[in-house]
Amino acid sequence: MVPIQEIQMNPVLQFLATRRSHPPKMMTGPAPDQAQLTQLLTLAARVPDHGKLEPWRFVVLGRQTLDTLAPKLHAAVLADGQDQATADKAASAFASPVVVAVIHSPVDSPKVPEWEQMLSSGAVCLGLVNAALASGWGAAWLTGFAALNRTFGQNYLGVAAHERVAGLIHIGTRGATPPERPRPDITAKAQFLP
Repeated sequence: MVPIQEIQMNPVLQFLATRRSHPPKMMTGPAPDQAQLTQLLTLAARVPDHGKLEPWRFVVLGRQTLDTLAPKLHAAVLADGQDQATADKAASAFASPVVVAVIHSPVDSPKVPEWEQMLSSGAVCLGLVNAALASGWGAAWLTGFAALNRTFGQNYLGVAAHERVAGLIHIGTRGATPPERPRPDITAKAQFLP
């Protein structure tokens, strides 16, 4: 097997071979401005979308909104019966320069099942992270209480009853480069059938 580092790569393949999410705690301001975010969202929306249903949408949470929501998130975690440390950690996630909530918004379709639409929403999340990283920003795809708690999503992110948060994409100025992490052994994960 030829190590991936030894394969001749064009710049896109080189990016994919070395891409690394940047944890929010390693990001600082400034965040991308509205024009830059619009460009990133446009790139993120270029995903597989069977039936052209666009079963997702974006809610962009700027610094002012994040500052307003952080204490509400803290209170919601405590009201859910979780401890102070868990609430502190949940609220600290809103310290990122900007957060884009990717909302999975399924469309009723006789041809495209909901689970396939959810995959498209997940592809949007990864597309947004990769677009941000390729543009020089730090980015990470997270979930946590704010994404998973339906009441919080409905009350503060405008998530409708038929929707859910597919991911919270944190974007900001890169800080230190995060350390590499172990990657999967593809020979143990792939089966090649003749």
